[in-house]
This record gives sequence, structure tokens and C-alpha cells, in this order.
Amino acid sequence: MSRISPVDPATATGRAKDLLDGVRKSIGMTPNLMRVMAQEPAVLDTYLQIGAALGKGSFDAPTREAIALATAGANACGYCASAHVAISKGMKVPHDEILARLGGSSSDSKLAALLAFARNIVATRGEVADADLAAVRAAGATDGEIVETVANVVANILTNYINHVARTEIDFPQIDPSVHRVG
Repeated sequence: MSRISPVDPATATGRAKDLLDGVRKSIGMTPNLMRVMAQEPAVLDTYLQIGAALGKGSFDAPTREAIALATAGANACGYCASAHVAISKGMKVPHDEILARLGGSSSDSKLAALLAFARNIVATRGEVADADLAAVRAAGATDGEIVETVANVVANILTNYINHVARTEIDFPQIDPSVHRVG
């Protein structure tokens, strides 16, 4: 049971209702995470705006999802791991690749370097070593992609931590991210 009550879209009012209605219209459902965030509409609005802004960055949706999976795995966030596995399956990412991404790896060498870097950001609270930057650059990442990786990690830490605090009820097929943690 969630430690922070999700807002019921049927009884929501004001800005919370508008945002939740927009989510449902956009993705066809209202995930419990967003219902929890709607307790303070500014938080849900911020999350949605960050996602929209990052959607205009250089990373395509599968790359952003891969970073979300790696971050969820690094933070052992069952809700986010479950949600992003489901989203990745919808994008037709192969099952083994999804699990690799959750563990911070990939069959694509550049993506693997970005995901290892993302996990290092989480593990070091952003205090990555020079060798971490050198490794991701050696794999072909530009400084823009490095900064974009940081931003995607931070956006996902927001959801990971809200889920940890709230103990949000998972409304996707459940995945145990601890099984796929590396390091």
C-alpha cells in the first residue's frame, strides 16, 4: 500500500485534474506514480515538462528509456523498472537487451558506455571520475550527450525517489530490479 495516497483522477480538481486528464489523454492511462505526484500539481507539472523538454534533445526515445532502465536498476526502483521494461517492450526492444539495460549495459557499445556512465552518476552522486568521462568520450559520446545523460538521470532520480518515499503501488507487470543490479 502506498504511503502517499495517489490522487483519484475521478475526484481531482483544479490543476491536478487538468494534468491527470492530460496524462490519460496522452498515454491512455494514469499511472500511479503520476497520481502520487499530483498531490502537488507543481511536481507533476515539472516532471511532465522535463520529459517534454528532454524529448526534444538529441537522444531518441529508446535511448532515454535505456537511461531510465539503468537508473531504475542502479536505484533499485521496482516501480520505474517495471514501467520502463513495459515501455521498452512496447518499443520492441528485445527482452535480453531490456535486462542488459536495466543492469547498465547494452549490446551497442556507445549505448553501453552511456549506461555505464549513467550508473556512475548515480553511484557517485554526480562526482564521476575523469576516467568515467574519458570512457564515455572514447565510446563516441559528445559533451552534449554527456550533459543530456546527466539530465536524463536526474529526471529519473526524481521518479525513483518519489516511488521510494511513497512506496507507490506498481501498476505495470512487476520487475525486481535488484536481480539485475551490477556493482
